[in-house]
Amino acid sequence: MPFLDWVNKTQAVGTSVDTPYHLLQFQSAFGNAAADNLLIQGDNLKALKALLPFYRSQVKCIYIDPPYNTQSAFTHYDDKLEHSQWLSMMYPRLVLLRDLLAEEGSIWVSIDDREAHYLKVMMDEIFGRGAFIASNVWQKRYSRENRESIGDVHEYIMVYAKSPDKFKSVRNRVPLDEAQAKIYRNPDNPKETDPAKRWRGLPMTAQGYRPNQMYTITAPNGKTHVPPEGRCWSTIESEFLKLKEAGRIYWGKDGNAQPSVIRYLSEVEGLVPWTWWPHDDVGHTDESKKECNLLFGADVSFGTPKPERLLQRILYIASNPGDLVLDSFLGSGTTAAVAHKMGRRWIGIEMGDHAVSHCIPRLEKVIAGEQGGISKTIAWQGGGGFRFHTLGEPVFDADGGIHPNVRFGPLAAYLWHFETGDAARQDFTTPFLGVHNNTAYYLLYNGILGDRRPQGGNVLTSAVLAHLNEAFPHDGPRVIYGETTRLGEARLREANIIFKQIPYDIKAR
Repeated sequence: MPFLDWVNKTQAVGTSVDTPYHLLQFQSAFGNAAADNLLIQGDNLKALKALLPFYRSQVKCIYIDPPYNTQSAFTHYDDKLEHSQWLSMMYPRLVLLRDLLAEEGSIWVSIDDREAHYLKVMMDEIFGRGAFIASNVWQKRYSRENRESIGDVHEYIMVYAKSPDKFKSVRNRVPLDEAQAKIYRNPDNPKETDPAKRWRGLPMTAQGYRPNQMYTITAPNGKTHVPPEGRCWSTIESEFLKLKEAGRIYWGKDGNAQPSVIRYLSEVEGLVPWTWWPHDDVGHTDESKKECNLLFGADVSFGTPKPERLLQRILYIASNPGDLVLDSFLGSGTTAAVAHKMGRRWIGIEMGDHAVSHCIPRLEKVIAGEQGGISKTIAWQGGGGFRFHTLGEPVFDADGGIHPNVRFGPLAAYLWHFETGDAARQDFTTPFLGVHNNTAYYLLYNGILGDRRPQGGNVLTSAVLAHLNEAFPHDGPRVIYGETTRLGEARLREANIIFKQIPYDIKAR
């Protein structure tokens, strides 16, 4: 497979590994403080790395709308990066986003022609060429663009999945709109709106020849039918008789037509998504600009927002209520707002001041039940909440030691992820962190054992080991992190323990 190369690529490839882990510093809660939604202000590379110990392989749908490198300047974004700098900025972030993605999850990236084809090759490298799903074309304008040689009326939404087969099995079909559903009707009541009473007749033939599906059918008014040449009935005779008995066969107005199977609108799963996304289906830039103006006022609105209907379509296809959605280029907060209204859990990351000036006020309005965007179409009435965090100190200080502000829980989560590669979903309230592949992990740090001497239980002594054996027994290998150990190598081997010293045996990877 060919690879993309550029100046400083080697450095960009290593950036995701070299980026230190930082703590997330809680600032405030809005609405229901127990809600599992998170807004983070800070550099998104550091924030994504901070999320790994807790959310690795947990995110169902990632949507990002990164700077497009358009050689123009926006108020809220530096969208004027030299090409190789843009690639170096994107590469490590995509690596971390891949690691956060669930096995059946998908990532959707908005981009335009300036970098779309380079992005495609780079994502092939990071996610694997076989992970590519589609390059959707969004018609962002409804009027002609006459300023250029050829008017620009579209953008792309690149889609990759960690496991394409699993994604296909869980992705949702697109609901029919009324224009598409108009062929389903109730002949006895043309104004009927109940989908359980609106129907259409589907032809009861299939291509090919199957002997057990070649039989004669007699219509109610006496006319006989056999399959047309080159075709057979779509079902065997016994199944046809069951449909007939259930009143699911339509014979035409005169009762003599070739049989068709009645299918009700309520039974239609929806349409398989396709790559052409016209503006009348998912919105356009004028629509999104008006949405932002209503939220923030024209004088403080956002430069390049996406319409809520576009995000609704993405999140509907790629997730279900309760699933976790992530946007690490949150911008004006559209992804978080739409995810909130659609009942998804969400994480949004924004670096600039507009995390406070735009995102928080917008999401507060969502909680209060604002009726812009998709609110009326989904009957949004408000509710929920989110927590606002900033990036705190790194786990390790400049000298390689653990930062004094690091508490037991964050360090335990970091070590669990460091040792196992799994997200830390458990609560860490004891020195026993858990068992992975038959190895138990323990952490002696920050007085977790109370005031057990020496040094508040941070040292592995005979007394501390006896306590661990009694309180958290494990018949297998054990890894114990601590400040130091008073036990000799022979004793550790006898107890099947690997001791790792803090901070020297911890690596920020």
